[in-house]
Amino acid sequence: MTTPVYKRVLLKLSGEALMGEDQFNRASIEHMVEDVVDAAKLGVEMAIVIGGGNIFRGVAPGAKGMDRATADYMGMLATVINSLALADAMEQAGLTARV
Repeated sequence: MTTPVYKRVLLKLSGEALMGEDQFNRASIEHMVEDVVDAAKLGVEMAIVIGGGNIFRGVAPGAKGMDRATADYMGMLATVINSLALADAMEQAGLTARV
């Protein structure tokens, strides 16, 4: 068995990486989870930070004229949506996940 270089890692996943033909692509999440499962099998502990740019970006043209705080809140909700989707896929793969 391969010995990991690091025992604990922080993994940052962009929301844009979840995009396929639309704003959300389950296959992309499942592919990411496969990699996480492989690392977990080596004994690596992970904290995962995921973005929400696939759903909403506060600086996007669609937010033009919007109150900046409101746009930021919408971006935070998009991050929570992606976090829940990732946690669900991780749980289905047999991992423990918390949002």
